[in-house]
Amino acid sequence: MKLYRDLTIRQKQIAWAWGFLAIPVLFYGVIRFYPTGNAILISFQDWNLLGERTWTGLDNYTKLFSDPIFWKVFKNTFVYLLLGTPVSLVISFVIAYHLDKTRFMHGFLRMLYFLPFMTSAVAMAWVWRWFYQPVPIGLFNNFLASLGIPQINFLNSTTNALPSILAPAVWAGLGFQIIIFMAGLRAIPKSYYEAARIDGVSTWTVLWEITLPLLKPTIVFIVVFSSIGFLRIFDHVFNMTTQNPGGPLNSTKPLVLMIYQTAFSSFDMGYAAAQTVVLFLVLLVVSLLQLRILKDR
Repeated sequence: MKLYRDLTIRQKQIAWAWGFLAIPVLFYGVIRFYPTGNAILISFQDWNLLGERTWTGLDNYTKLFSDPIFWKVFKNTFVYLLLGTPVSLVISFVIAYHLDKTRFMHGFLRMLYFLPFMTSAVAMAWVWRWFYQPVPIGLFNNFLASLGIPQINFLNSTTNALPSILAPAVWAGLGFQIIIFMAGLRAIPKSYYEAARIDGVSTWTVLWEITLPLLKPTIVFIVVFSSIGFLRIFDHVFNMTTQNPGGPLNSTKPLVLMIYQTAFSSFDMGYAAAQTVVLFLVLLVVSLLQLRILKDR
């Protein structure tokens, strides 16, 4: 205590700052960094969760890169990313752009769009699974049958299963992206639009020359956030294909589901850890590339 009294005001401020930082630093060290380092270590070992760990070197990675199922899953993961991110970005921006101009029941409409984001992903997945069931249970196929259109095999088809799962995943994330886009639109100074109106600039020119350039930081955030979400997609796939996890012929299986099955069905923790490291590197590279491409010149 005497030592603390002898400190200068600046030194006391530094001591208090580190005191408050100690909790988040401890949290990230124990909850984040230690499990990450341990996973990297396990990826070089053979471990069944109960027995002794044995060092195997690069065997898990050699097995991984020679596994045809891994490359199929790797492709599926990037299909989710390359389809889901741009589709959700465009739809959420269009809705936010028009919703921002709506004054009648604006708060209620915004709440309706945000509601799916607050709903449990498991509950939504099972509701959409019910939608996709064949006649007479499924909502979509009953509607098609009423129009005389043959029913569609949504979840048990190698061509239809992945888009069928991607649709509710995109829908579930729209609410968050719409709110972020609306915050970005509200942050644009009105003086730009007033000057454009005085000069007689068309609506499309205002959109391309004012709105979108000033929304670039918002777009970068949403693209990176959405990409990470689609690369880590799991809940919708697992719950919509419970009878055949990953869909027919692994046509919908993402990398996270493969990690889950390897770890908790096959109990091959070393192999699962190697898959986790690959997923971590993919997330890191994709995020850095997006930030590099989309950053301001």
